[in-house]
Amino acid sequence: MADVAALKKTFEELYGAQSAQEIRVFHAPGRVNLIGEHTDYNGGYVFPGALTFGTTMLIRKRDDDQLGLASTNFPLRKQISIQNLVNREEDEWMNYPKGIVRELQNRGVRVGGYDILFSGEIPNGSGLSSSASLEVVTAFGLLTMEGRPVDKVEIALLSQKTENEFIGVQCGIMDQFAVAMGKKDHAILLMCDTLEYKHVPFRAGNISS
Repeated sequence: MADVAALKKTFEELYGAQSAQEIRVFHAPGRVNLIGEHTDYNGGYVFPGALTFGTTMLIRKRDDDQLGLASTNFPLRKQISIQNLVNREEDEWMNYPKGIVRELQNRGVRVGGYDILFSGEIPNGSGLSSSASLEVVTAFGLLTMEGRPVDKVEIALLSQKTENEFIGVQCGIMDQFAVAMGKKDHAILLMCDTLEYKHVPFRAGNISS
């Protein structure tokens, strides 16, 4: 689990400590798939589970329409207007949270300005859904900060739509659904075309790949 105290110190070093606004902390796990590779985008059954590690997001309200985006995993850091968000190759990992903001705006959610620091424990390219974890934690955190209802199935769907339409990756729903709906000591039996699902008790113990 992330060292939140250390991350708060890093956040204040990046964005300053003199603010009346509270720093909030959110977390989303990674995921592993146990059964059903390549069947999610074909509408079949999958059997994923959430991991004990994932992506932590620290966020604080700003008084303008800017998004401050930084990560402990990448050197790239920027301040971006929340108006007219588009996918830019040079923005690299930032396109994922930008895409979530854009999708929330498309759904009528007015998103204000925020300073955000991400810290991921999932190795990039490991097949453990670092991008889905980043998308889900961003959506969950922003909806909470804006005082909007938090529906985890809807978060999974809007995260998938972000990946499909903003990022341009035609993934299925499995990754985002497993991250958003994961439950301790359980896997998820999910029918991808109907989103019918069931939490199934599952203890991995010391199993590793």
